[in-house]
Amino acid sequence: MAQVSMTVRMDAALKESFDSLCSDFGMSANTAMNIFAKAVVQRREIPFKIEAPKVKPNGGWEAFEEIRKMAEAGELPDLSAKEINEEIRRYRAGK
Repeated sequence: MAQVSMTVRMDAALKESFDSLCSDFGMSANTAMNIFAKAVVQRREIPFKIEAPKVKPNGGWEAFEEIRKMAEAGELPDLSAKEINEEIRRYRAGK
């Protein structure tokens, strides 16, 4: 069967993580995408459940209010933009 190319656009950080995990699994990202495509065709469905993340409706707002109060009281540590972004990444990862 003839081979064809397919281009997939994704966030650079997602691609980096995906490539790294595929490598950990002992395969290339291309191989992983082929496995996914074959599973979709064979099952005639996406081979995993897709659902919206479960979030607290007001969790983000409560955190914002807490930080705002800390800032008004001068209780926030001095953080670089890099440190702030790392805190955000850890929070989003649930750690």
